Amino acid sequence: MGTRIQAEKLEEADYRGDRFKDFNEIDANGVPVSLKGNNDLLIFSKPDMVRDIHKEYFAAGSDICETNTFNGTTISQGEYKMQPVVYELNKKGAELAKQAAADVTKAEPHKPRFVAGAVGPTSRTLSVSPSVEDPSFRNVTWDELVEPYKQQVGGLVDGAVDLLMIE
Repeated sequence: MGTRIQAEKLEEADYRGDRFKDFNEIDANGVPVSLKGNNDLLIFSKPDMVRDIHKEYFAAGSDICETNTFNGTTISQGEYKMQPVVYELNKKGAELAKQAAADVTKAEPHKPRFVAGAVGPTSRTLSVSPSVEDPSFRNVTWDELVEPYKQQVGGLVDGAVDLLMIE
């Protein structure tokens, strides 16, 4: 999805849409948070575009298409100050992909299409220390990783994905 979305050459306003047009969060360095590049937010601001991209993949021969939720955890969305929308983002992302699958399957009922809920990695890991000076240091705990994934998977399942794809 990400490479295909980049081909659209979207700008900050495209990611904001109406819902986030007045978004004005400041990061830890005192800099306004940009939403450009947060492809998952396009589920809200450009749902038709996201649905059409899913349809393009199906039209090209895919039997399974992934949701546009690669960064759909509170950890990943925290980089954009978008943690409050994570569950809704995943549910709506699943619903958009399912709509695309249903539309294409309706036109070709002999070839059903399926949706994989995309669960991407986060910017934090338990396996490697981010500190060269302290190899035992971790910037996240097991529980701090479990809860965001539970929330993401809950939204994807409630949005009716056919399977989960852990990336």
